[in-house]
Amino acid sequence: MSVEPAEADLSEDELKGLELIRETSGIHQSDFWKELDISSRKGSRIADRLATLGFIEREETVYNGHNTYHLEPAARELDFSMLMAGDMLSPFIGEEEVNPTSDAFSQWLMNLAYDE
Repeated sequence: MSVEPAEADLSEDELKGLELIRETSGIHQSDFWKELDISSRKGSRIADRLATLGFIEREETVYNGHNTYHLEPAARELDFSMLMAGDMLSPFIGEEEVNPTSDAFSQWLMNLAYDE
């Protein structure tokens, strides 16, 4: 049984760093520590820990003529089972307006009821 690290186990600075990376959808490490108003050494340690725990991806790159890392949020495993009823995907997916009296919605609800 694998145990994934919880965000609750992160320090306050690590949580702020993870939030910054997620909000920006990726940031260069040379900007990361500046945005957090911490030293480059501390920023590097935070980025390394977040990468080691699997919260972010850290890729070497050149930015403004200097070697640095680009930090991006790690892809998360998503559970789509709540959108499924049997082998039918929810009719709410991809539709701007769903008619609750439509056959597709009714069939999906019936499959949902019979699944349980």
